[in-house]
Amino acid sequence: MSTVELNALEGLEPSLPSSWYLEDRYYQLEKEHIFFTDWVCVGREEEIATASGHRVLELYGESILLLRNREGVLKAFYNVCRHRGARLCAGDNDDDSILALKGGVVGGRSIVCPYHAWTYDLDGQLIKAPFLNSATGFDISNVRLHPVAVECWGGFVFLNLTPASAPPFEDTVAVARRRFGNYPLEDLRIARTISYEVNANWKVLCENYNECYHCGPVHPELCRIVPAFRESGGAGLDWERGIPHRQGATTFTFSGESSRRSFPGLSEDEQVLHKGELIYPNLFLSLAREHVTYYILRAAGPGRTIVDCHFLFEPYEMDKPGFDPTDATDFWHLINRQDWAICERVQQGMSARVHDRGVYAPMEDYNLDIRKYVLDRLKPHIDNE
Repeated sequence: MSTVELNALEGLEPSLPSSWYLEDRYYQLEKEHIFFTDWVCVGREEEIATASGHRVLELYGESILLLRNREGVLKAFYNVCRHRGARLCAGDNDDDSILALKGGVVGGRSIVCPYHAWTYDLDGQLIKAPFLNSATGFDISNVRLHPVAVECWGGFVFLNLTPASAPPFEDTVAVARRRFGNYPLEDLRIARTISYEVNANWKVLCENYNECYHCGPVHPELCRIVPAFRESGGAGLDWERGIPHRQGATTFTFSGESSRRSFPGLSEDEQVLHKGELIYPNLFLSLAREHVTYYILRAAGPGRTIVDCHFLFEPYEMDKPGFDPTDATDFWHLINRQDWAICERVQQGMSARVHDRGVYAPMEDYNLDIRKYVLDRLKPHIDNE
């Protein structure tokens, strides 16, 4: 019998085995069957705001070129020339300071390989290969960069690194699209970003985000704003409708208040309730009446996760003289560090020789989602675990 199906403590649902959080073989399986095959969030449309703009992304060991073509449409490709495999564009960690190599996205018109100057248009089509032509039996019209699928929702950019077998994008965002239809997500802009390196498995962070059983012990400041998070161990929370703040509080700041206006178009409930969502596998959303906090996770190994936390506000507020988001960003920076610290404790404890798996208390039922999500994708590829 698979150990995944065994129950560790009578009456409580088991988590995935601890080895799935600790061992590189499971991380490699997750790369292949989750991060390379599902839609992953990589940022916001505003980060490539103009036609012919581009970014080089490092995703799970792959270099990806994300750009806007001359019509302003987002496109993505593996950052590798079809000739000899040279990287087309330098990444943030590449050192070209000694010998400045030519190539990359040139003149807002083309992508040029720095090795032999094979040249592609911004839709990935090869348009020039020096000294090669139809007379040599080579047809450049048949050569395109390896594609990566791109989709957008609410201003967020999602990529699929295996486009030939990508699941329908709507399946990924359907719940969030329905729940957050009143929020002007596409119109919001990034006011601040805080990056963290967390020494814990990405699934530990997802499990932590998906329950509030821990909120009372770990987040006293958060629970002063949202007492419901500590009542009954966080059981019975109505995430579909939203979670109420304490009387007189309407948002996530230390005071629970803000002089910023509420987003236009919110319902009466959304003026005073908080909504959140985890869009698997790597996007956390927390929506208040006048700002949105979102987190993009990048698994960097079985015991390491990079988290970029971004804060979105209305341009209407950001354009005001003296705009200051620190009442919200400082609050969340504290909550974030509390979360990352407890996640690291979990990662440390799981390595104990006596610990073979955790269990879920009844109020942690949403954590069964991550168990099911991972099992559905990995179990067909694992025998006799």
